[in-house]
Amino acid sequence: MEIYGLRTHYVTTMEYRVECIKCGRRFPAHEIIYTCDKCNGLLDIKYDYSGIDNERIVKAKGRGVWKYKALLPFKEGTSLSPITINEGDTPLYRCDRLAQSIGMGIGDLWVKHEGLNPSGSFKDRGMTVGVTKAMELHVNGVACASTGNTSASLAIFAAKAGIPCYVLLPKGKVALGKVAQAMMHGAKVLSLLGNFDDALRVVRELCEEENLYLLNSVNPYRLEGQKTIAFEIAEQLNWDIPDRVILPVGNAGNISAIYKGFLELEKLGITSSVPMMTGIQAEGAQPVVRAFKDARTEIIPEPEPETIASAIRIGNPVNATKALLAIRNSGGLAESVSDTEITESQLLLARAEGIGVEPASAASIAGLRKLYDAGEIDRGEKIVCITTGHLLKDPERAIAICEAPQEVMADLESVRHVLHATINNKNKE
Repeated sequence: MEIYGLRTHYVTTMEYRVECIKCGRRFPAHEIIYTCDKCNGLLDIKYDYSGIDNERIVKAKGRGVWKYKALLPFKEGTSLSPITINEGDTPLYRCDRLAQSIGMGIGDLWVKHEGLNPSGSFKDRGMTVGVTKAMELHVNGVACASTGNTSASLAIFAAKAGIPCYVLLPKGKVALGKVAQAMMHGAKVLSLLGNFDDALRVVRELCEEENLYLLNSVNPYRLEGQKTIAFEIAEQLNWDIPDRVILPVGNAGNISAIYKGFLELEKLGITSSVPMMTGIQAEGAQPVVRAFKDARTEIIPEPEPETIASAIRIGNPVNATKALLAIRNSGGLAESVSDTEITESQLLLARAEGIGVEPASAASIAGLRKLYDAGEIDRGEKIVCITTGHLLKDPERAIAICEAPQEVMADLESVRHVLHATINNKNKE
């Protein structure tokens, strides 16, 4: 059998349903819907966990997202080939030098570097599932609003699938490395005179009218791919769950997806606990943090979000309700960090551990440092920080915060002079 000219094979998993997290209304799996048409609540994918043998997860063969296909939303016997570029299977680094610089103990800190996905961000995990679902639904194409990484990833997966892709970006607010990826892979890129929230509003209306499949994180299928971060962390730690997971929060889908992944492992009896989910936002875009600290269940949107961390420059995150539930139900925290703290942590992570990330990714490290210094994180906690995007996603920012290359005459003595001066300065430090 072929779909859109692609040869297919059987992808099997358990039975599932689509359900509103607010009113509980259920929807057919084949219906294209993103929020509840009764109460406008967010949707979730619900499974019959009694129908799965734990060994299908613990002893699963292969690598990456589709290794965990038993917990992905495709009906038993569905004849469909995953649209994949070998996403997932990212490294989990033990970061002792970083831990020591913060004051933590040796062996207490790991970094899960999602920037080493094929497109350079964690978005690939969601797009492999989302674009595969789009193929199953026979839509006219795919679309998204984006601060950069979503558009880059969607363009690549759409190119792989051979279907049209449309991305709406807020003009002047997206790092060029991400725009370049979307353009290079054939997406129709529209630069909107507005912010991300404006772009998302427009693209949702466009998708409804033009039979395009929306692949922002309001789409519950996309989050199913992102929950595999939790599966990999657990497996990489020999199924021993960390005490806390810290990650940046933009549109707020990732923190809720990872939380769901850990919950599923616990429900299946594979693990016995869930980590404290800790979300970090930039000070200029922190509606989730404010709602958490004010004990509110709903956010108050920020009309003009601003931060150097463009990937989390979002004032009205669509998955805020899910994120707040994940944080509170796991006993976690939410905190904001300044652009200065983000920059310092971006440099520290690179120079202490050799892990180069874009500014938004460094928010997790900045949040860890701030919370640890404030005594909000207990000594001895086993912590995993998620870094969501690669350094080269935003090379302009990296150049701006580093010392410029020094011009030197092309002779040995000139170079030696600079070398010795550098060493002497370091010794004085």
